[in-house]
Amino acid sequence: MSRTVRSDWILTVLTRSLAIVSAAIILLILSFLLRESLPALRQLGIVRFVTDVSWHPLSGQFNFMPMVVATLVTSLGAIVIAAPLGIASAVFTHFYAPSKLAVWYRRLIELLAGIPSVVFGLWGLVVLAPIVANLGGSGQNLFTATVVLGLMVLPTVALLSDSAIASVPREWIQGAAALGMQRSAIVGQIVLPGAKRGIGSGIILALTRALGETMAVLMLAGNIVEMPTSLLSPGRTLNANIALELGYASSAHRSVLFVSGLMLMLVVATIVIAVSRRQRTTHDGE
Repeated sequence: MSRTVRSDWILTVLTRSLAIVSAAIILLILSFLLRESLPALRQLGIVRFVTDVSWHPLSGQFNFMPMVVATLVTSLGAIVIAAPLGIASAVFTHFYAPSKLAVWYRRLIELLAGIPSVVFGLWGLVVLAPIVANLGGSGQNLFTATVVLGLMVLPTVALLSDSAIASVPREWIQGAAALGMQRSAIVGQIVLPGAKRGIGSGIILALTRALGETMAVLMLAGNIVEMPTSLLSPGRTLNANIALELGYASSAHRSVLFVSGLMLMLVVATIVIAVSRRQRTTHDGE
């Protein structure tokens, strides 16, 4: 066996082994959540998580809907904030910023990506919440949590959009410029359509991170389990609820909390599968 063939064989075995380990870890997490959730699912069923009057575990009331709505509002709202800013950031870096400024700008975005969520939470609590309080309430509400969450996932969209734009063939851009297209037209008609799969992946990754964020949302959303009537209403997400109550939950209550964790994982899996299928269909159509 030649050295090249042997290296290829080792690399193949290594990558396949790591892929199997990664899949096994995900399956183990899923099986653990299922095992811990089964007592609640058998005893209560699924319908009660939607039809119960409210969330009062000590009284046997387990309505998830206010927390599901709060989770979706903060996560989707964060993407509404982060997606246009992140894409604009990547476009600015590649087409409008001087080269030296672009280098430092990327480093700044990378630094933003490394800031711990608790620091974002502290900033939102001390700086943003008093400003939002002028609109009504205490300032600890879904709007404050959504804005801070949008800033947290912004680097994910910006950096992956930057990579996607960088992967667009330079010949396309040079050809469009040779035809006399303006820079804005090149960006809008050549670059962004060519990078849409990578940009879309960045947005989905940011959305899954927003769905999984706990600490900052716990600090800023108000943590009141009630159906929100506006963005200025306080709320509690599923993640924050698990973090707050798991430490003292009884056996039945604990199993219900694992049901909410299982629900979150299934939501993320559904989003990823749906987007992957759509991208595959679009690619086959092209």
